[in-house]
Amino acid sequence: MSARLVPARLRVPDLARVGAAGLRNRPLRAFLSALGIAIGIAAMVAVVGISASSRAELERELAKIGTNLLTVSEGRTFTGEQAPLPPEAVEMIGRISGVTAASATGRVDAHVYRNDRMPEGETNAIAVLAARTDLLTPVGAHLASGTWLNDATARGHAVVLGDRAARALGISAADPDVRVWLGNRWFTVVGILAPDPLTPELDSAAFIGWTAAREVLGQDVPIATVYVRTEPTAVTHVRSLLGHAANPAHPNEVTVERPSDALAAQQATDRALTGLLLGLGGVALLVGGVGVANTMIISVLERRAEIGLRRALGATRGQIRLQFLAESLLLSALGGCGGVLVGGLVTAGYALTQRWPATVPTWVQLGGIGATIVIGGIAGLYPAVRASRLPPTEALAAT
Repeated sequence: MSARLVPARLRVPDLARVGAAGLRNRPLRAFLSALGIAIGIAAMVAVVGISASSRAELERELAKIGTNLLTVSEGRTFTGEQAPLPPEAVEMIGRISGVTAASATGRVDAHVYRNDRMPEGETNAIAVLAARTDLLTPVGAHLASGTWLNDATARGHAVVLGDRAARALGISAADPDVRVWLGNRWFTVVGILAPDPLTPELDSAAFIGWTAAREVLGQDVPIATVYVRTEPTAVTHVRSLLGHAANPAHPNEVTVERPSDALAAQQATDRALTGLLLGLGGVALLVGGVGVANTMIISVLERRAEIGLRRALGATRGQIRLQFLAESLLLSALGGCGGVLVGGLVTAGYALTQRWPATVPTWVQLGGIGATIVIGGIAGLYPAVRASRLPPTEALAAT
């Protein structure tokens, strides 16, 4: 009675070695197939990484400047006309429990130019605002150079420029000799504000003192916007009372906003765009998976003689399936790892140019590699099954 031959078990190291041998024999084809997978994974990792870096920067900014800033501005009357705020609005708002600081600005009917020879109308969208000397306290803004308005400069020919306004006028720093033509008079630039994401309207403005607007320009400027800083736990409470405090007679004619809500809405829009770009990355990944499947099918056709020889030497169908499946998984895994690396580098490079903290979530890295393994398994399943079903005699005849 003859002994039954038992095929040798194909261990994991042996399986990896056999799978890698097929890739080494055709390096260019393997590289191009892996490149298709890498492009899809890199696109997905970069999209998620850049979005996460943007959110990290926003969270860092909000942690620094806070989300407890509220603005009160002019609303509209029942007939659609602009409803001005009462002159005592700032003082009444300051009496609300939970308010830590309040100040205001008003629109001045004037334009600002780099010199007195600029043509009328070329204002570069720079607004002129009358500001209180305590405006920076509730706003939380900082000076990039120079000083803010004080009791003395707020009465004379002194102006502070927002960051964007200064760049539009070609002024890079507050210098004692720098002057601008404002309201048909020369004003000296005493300070330049640093950019503030919560109050972008202040970046494009030139600020003069309320007294200067009245005594130098001869304008009685009404309050346009009140900036209110609250205790962090009292934002909702204060917001519900601002309309009645600012304009007790007509609280419905007051507009109350929370600037940080606009940033949150912008992030929601960015997340929707991120979802769209992820979908495009998924399409690229699917195309890469099709490329892997095509490569594996061609590999099976070219290596029929090898398959037949292995079957003749005692390899089972299951071992043949595992061999080609392992080759497909290795090919996809190489593309996935390369894609994660490239996506991370793209994220880091872009974050560096924007001065953001580079953030690539762990889940997207692991998910990217996991997705490539799944795609590699699916793409290699049919070629592996096809290879295992080749009869040894037919495969050997291919030689």
